[in-house]
Amino acid sequence: MGTFGRREFLRGLTAAGTTTLLAPLSVPATEPPPETTRIRIHDAPITCFAPVYVAEDLLKAEGFTEVEYVKTPLNEGPTKALAEGKIDITQNDTAAHLMELDVGAPIVILGGLHTGCWELFVNDSVRTLRDLKGKTVAAPERSSRQAFVAGLVSFVGLNPTKDIKWINHEPGKSIKLFAEGKIDAFMGFAPEPQEMRAKKTGRVLINFGTDQPWSQYFCCMAAANREFVRKNPVATKRAFRAMLKATDLCAAQPERAARLMVGRGVADKYEYVLQSVKEIGFKWREYESEDTVRFWALRLQEAGIIKSTPKKIIAQGTDWRFLNELKKELKG
Repeated sequence: MGTFGRREFLRGLTAAGTTTLLAPLSVPATEPPPETTRIRIHDAPITCFAPVYVAEDLLKAEGFTEVEYVKTPLNEGPTKALAEGKIDITQNDTAAHLMELDVGAPIVILGGLHTGCWELFVNDSVRTLRDLKGKTVAAPERSSRQAFVAGLVSFVGLNPTKDIKWINHEPGKSIKLFAEGKIDAFMGFAPEPQEMRAKKTGRVLINFGTDQPWSQYFCCMAAANREFVRKNPVATKRAFRAMLKATDLCAAQPERAARLMVGRGVADKYEYVLQSVKEIGFKWREYESEDTVRFWALRLQEAGIIKSTPKKIIAQGTDWRFLNELKKELKG
């Protein structure tokens, strides 16, 4: 599809007449400038992270003159990089945030961004979640894939430690083994589900975007380094505002967001990226972020993935003040 820059993305929105989206590019006149003009954000090859990439020029409009995208390997994860102080703010799945908070990582969850990027694929021997008892599921140990599947099966009364046969493979190999019938289930996230459905690889048992109760909670949330938030509350709010605006832009112009992702080299198959961006539920205004943290913290605690209670996670690992302010400012 060729390269497609963020400025072209925003110019295209102007040409399309989406003035209601571009109006919030200005910041409140009474708001002080950010305490720092440098912001570090993750650079990981995941298409559901589209708002992170769309946000670059929005971050500059917020007063950040140095926007640095730090390469973040998938096997390490954006939240781990956040905890280690390699980046300042990030988007990642809720399970990843909760597992890091459980071990005392110095991060704070700021709010939900979107729903629906995870889908559980199964073979014909699995008709319900309870049918996964005794089945083989591919997921790296202590990964979000494993955590989400464990949360799903524990929700229906299975013991993920005793009832599931876990196979530790990287995603590409897992998809191949699943297609060959050598494993029974695979948890994929965008754009893996779009490609698997196109190739008729297995069938979808659970879709986080459409199936309740999973679709009622954020799969991805924004989080920041705790020390960065403490030292830079204005910068934190401005950076988070840019991410929320970028989320709105992805919803309004998915084609342009998909081209931007392909142009940056985040993904190479435009049709799957576009489909994933269209299917993601950019509903940050509609659901309560605290409900998501409470729901998934309880699921992961029941599954034995984390030890912390939802109450402890919420008290020590969340900060909703910026989200509450921005919901009032960015009424759509």
